[in-house]
Amino acid sequence: MALPLPNLDDRRFQELVDEAKRYVQQRAPEWTDHNVSDPGVTLIETFAHMVDQLIYRLNRVPEKNYLAFLDLLGVRLFPPAAARADVTFWLSAAQPETVLLPLGTEVATARSETEEAVVFATTDELPIVPCELTTLVTISAAGAQQNHTGDLDAGKDVPCFQAEPAVDDAMLFGLSNAVPRCVIAVRLDSQVEGIGVDPRQPPLVWESWDGVRWTECAVFDDTTGGLNRPGEVVLQVPAGHALSSVAGVRAGWLRCRVVAPEQNQPFYSESPTVRVAEAFTIGGTTTVEHAETVTDVPLGLSEGVPGQRFRLDRAPVLTDAEPVVVQVAADDGWQDWHVVEHFGNSGPADRHVTLDATNGEFLFPPAVRAPDGSLRRYGAVPPKGAHLRVAKYRTGGGRSGNVARGAISVLRSSVPYVSDVENREAAGGGVDGETVAEAKVRAPHQLRVQERAVTAADYEQIAWQAAPAAARIRCLPAGAEHEPGAARVLVVPNAVADAGDQLRFEQLIPSPQLLAAIATRLDEHRLLGTRLVVEPPFYQGITVVARMRSAEADVNRVNRDALAALYRYLNPLRGGADGTGWPFGRPVQVGEIFAVLQQVEGVELIDEIRLFPADPITGQRGTPVDRVELAAHALVFSHQHQVLVGSGDPAEGQGPR
Repeated sequence: MALPLPNLDDRRFQELVDEAKRYVQQRAPEWTDHNVSDPGVTLIETFAHMVDQLIYRLNRVPEKNYLAFLDLLGVRLFPPAAARADVTFWLSAAQPETVLLPLGTEVATARSETEEAVVFATTDELPIVPCELTTLVTISAAGAQQNHTGDLDAGKDVPCFQAEPAVDDAMLFGLSNAVPRCVIAVRLDSQVEGIGVDPRQPPLVWESWDGVRWTECAVFDDTTGGLNRPGEVVLQVPAGHALSSVAGVRAGWLRCRVVAPEQNQPFYSESPTVRVAEAFTIGGTTTVEHAETVTDVPLGLSEGVPGQRFRLDRAPVLTDAEPVVVQVAADDGWQDWHVVEHFGNSGPADRHVTLDATNGEFLFPPAVRAPDGSLRRYGAVPPKGAHLRVAKYRTGGGRSGNVARGAISVLRSSVPYVSDVENREAAGGGVDGETVAEAKVRAPHQLRVQERAVTAADYEQIAWQAAPAAARIRCLPAGAEHEPGAARVLVVPNAVADAGDQLRFEQLIPSPQLLAAIATRLDEHRLLGTRLVVEPPFYQGITVVARMRSAEADVNRVNRDALAALYRYLNPLRGGADGTGWPFGRPVQVGEIFAVLQQVEGVELIDEIRLFPADPITGQRGTPVDRVELAAHALVFSHQHQVLVGSGDPAEGQGPR
């Protein structure tokens, strides 16, 4: 049980007024008019109001002492984190020379009447390198290579694969330059179709060679339908693309490889052919973050004494990238003073400072007097009169940077030949700075854990500290038999839905970097011999098929609201009865779906509800059930709900099946 905070004085304004009037009756009985119209009562109420304010401040003394104790224990507010996103810069046309996007190029969301634009900046330079096709090589699944560059130049039809295509047959495109992080358009033309495949899901994968291995390329668009007709394939080339020698030719290589088709999907019955092939650069992709970089910031002059404090004009300071360095002017240039967590391990000559990232305050090492009267220094002290500065730091961040896919569309910096910008995935990782109330809740957990993970709550607390951008973290016993000494940490990343609460399945898969950050931190604090697994939860797809009636004329509006209610309720991030995310392991029942749809405005009668378990990857759904059980490590995922809203006439047609 938490210790109760004392209320030093629980009297309020009216109680003070009533008490004063009782004293008046005792001390001055001749004063009989105690109505609010009396001037004396007005004075009483004035003083009662002033005393009420003094009592309010007095009662805040325990809170102030509490915060002072937290400060002595080293509890600091967590600073915000900046959201990041990959943004594609599209060229107005293919260029003969490299187009360089400098570091700090600014892009933003569109400004509206109610919302300000959210500004992002690139984290590094992006050279958009031109290229052209120089070589065309085919390689069979058995490894036989054939150079078709001459046939292509002669206008002959070049078979992409073997006469009877096989898995791992490939067609290689040699580019004149390596094009890392660039968007490439491969234009193909042919007179013969590759018969048999589904043009919407062709059994092909596009890859690039980085000098060591083939890496898959993201396909932005494919108008060829799997090499079935003339068109273009627009590819995002990964960052590691490099010049290499294949079939005796040195080039930047791309590969179109045949893969095994998905279940129930057709395969090539004969090889497609290519008569014309071209390749050119049409854009590039780089990372942007919701932060601003500030350089060469003066802090002031040193007084030459221990324990000096200096504060930046702009806070908070983002600490999730390059470490901040304080520089002190010296005769031989600028000396670097590095930020440390505390001065406990600092020697007298160490150039260390601490940083309170929330308010942007730097603290230089103190000097502590020992019991024998000697003075111990916990770090060096800048000489008196020395100039201090911060060479570079980043400020900004917060949840406002978690914008939806396609929201970043404005190029704020002028870059020649760049016409459009686009984020093809939602920005993520933005976290607001910790509040005092949140720190007061965290502090007891932090003191109890003492940097050691023992219980499930300990694992969750330390994982939160390692990845504050995660949406949900849950620790469960690992292994089928809940073996002792094994912990399973489930991580759900934060995600911004494209529309409403409709999430895509890939948005709920945490990045390898997020999982690695949590695993590394927990590995440092777990007990010796504990087996640790950090992974995403299992997502159980749920499909709701409902047929209902409405008395309203606008049944389309009712349909939209009903779908929105289903996607909002069956949501792993913001669903459930309390809106904080569907509970781990909680089953889904038809009855509660009835309750959710009944609350939709305009719904008069629900004729039928069917609940299907579904596979969110393949899209297959099972037989209708009244209850979908979830394992302890599982969450729900809304998958293609179907709602049919008819008029109030009972003879309305049948609903979806």
